[in-house]
Amino acid sequence: MNKQVLTGIKPTGRIHLGNYIGAIKPALQLAEKQSCDTAYFVADYHGLTKIHDKQEMKELSYGVAAAWLALGLNPDRAIFYRQSDVPEIFELSWILACYAPKGLMNRAHAYKSLVEENKESGKEVDAGVNMGLFTYPILMAADILLFQTEIVPVGKDQIQHVEIARDIAENFNKQYGEIFVIPEYVIQEETAVLPGLDGRKMSKSYNNTIPLFEEPKKLQKLINKIKTDSSPPEEPKDPDSSVIFALYKEFATSGQIKEMRRRFQAGIGWGEAKKELFQVMNSFVEEPRNRYNELMSNPEDIDFILDKGAERARNKILPFMREIKENIGLYH
Repeated sequence: MNKQVLTGIKPTGRIHLGNYIGAIKPALQLAEKQSCDTAYFVADYHGLTKIHDKQEMKELSYGVAAAWLALGLNPDRAIFYRQSDVPEIFELSWILACYAPKGLMNRAHAYKSLVEENKESGKEVDAGVNMGLFTYPILMAADILLFQTEIVPVGKDQIQHVEIARDIAENFNKQYGEIFVIPEYVIQEETAVLPGLDGRKMSKSYNNTIPLFEEPKKLQKLINKIKTDSSPPEEPKDPDSSVIFALYKEFATSGQIKEMRRRFQAGIGWGEAKKELFQVMNSFVEEPRNRYNELMSNPEDIDFILDKGAERARNKILPFMREIKENIGLYH
């Protein structure tokens, strides 16, 4: 029996290399496996915790969908939908909220991080915290559990999301029996925390990302900004501690990677290394970039694909939603 895989991306910024390498790439690889049933979604309701501008929300949501499609997602093989088009997710979110301890939400990374920032700056502990931010792990659990998901591809910093979903599912199952599948996460250890332009984790919060579909000249400029040390060109360099090499190997062939590793160890100037990174990255993204721009110019095509995906998603989850409600006494 095939294993169910699910993953989603929030529309809170332009799709960047971290999104591709940490989430989209491994998810698409799983989609190619005959042993997996895959469901991918645009997490637009999650985006509401930060994005409160109508036009920005629409554009960023289309951007996430266009990125998935441009990078090779086949909507005939995977269920591909917009989260807001599947109301049962939000119905389940309320049910799960009634089985989710508040203490579990207190420990969620996003909430804890904002509380710590507030304390350090002398603000009220919950300043800037909306209830969407506080309870979003419950909505995420609903995303995962409603599809009876067994595998969730995540970055290392997102493991807690799956762990919370597991905790909530186990609380529910203790009361009603083995209703929910207990999901497992999978990560790519070598890209668990992808470095950004400044060497820190690549994140929109740090403003150190490289947008995946950037035009060539801007892409070159961003790559040139990657932080490096002051070692001279002829000095041997450790490829495994280099941001440039970490990015290079995500887009190069095995032969190119082997040759670049040799050049690092023999000595290569950072300017030359950045030039090589630009060439492999731009070559890889050229065709997807064109497809992405085409899709963004025709949002009605994206809507058509997502509407069909939402119909497939609802057909899949409606029987299970009825089973959940029967088990808690909401149906006779």
